[in-house]
Amino acid sequence: MNILIIINGAAYGQDTTYNAVRLARSLSKRDEVTTQVFLMGDGVNVAIAGQNTPDGYYKLDRMLSTIIRQGGQIRCCSTCVDARGITDTMLTEGATRSTMDALADWTIAADKVLVF
Repeated sequence: MNILIIINGAAYGQDTTYNAVRLARSLSKRDEVTTQVFLMGDGVNVAIAGQNTPDGYYKLDRMLSTIIRQGGQIRCCSTCVDARGITDTMLTEGATRSTMDALADWTIAADKVLVF
């Protein structure tokens, strides 16, 4: 099963974004599931590497790294990344820039699309 998760929300301050990444991480552990995550809008901030959060607080970039290690794919809207001054070197390893055309392809190929 191919599951696409689209995340629009800010990296921190909204439980919705955190829960979307948690779900993606859980899905990526399943052999029968292909997990794809597309970050857009303020959601692209989730992929910034080296986030410095208070002790005991979750680190979304590390959570994305787990998804990637388990075979999931993370793509970031290039327009959204550029609008926020994020460079390729700032992105978590394995998270790549992408386009709306690529998102359209993923959407067509997905068995389920979840939007957060």
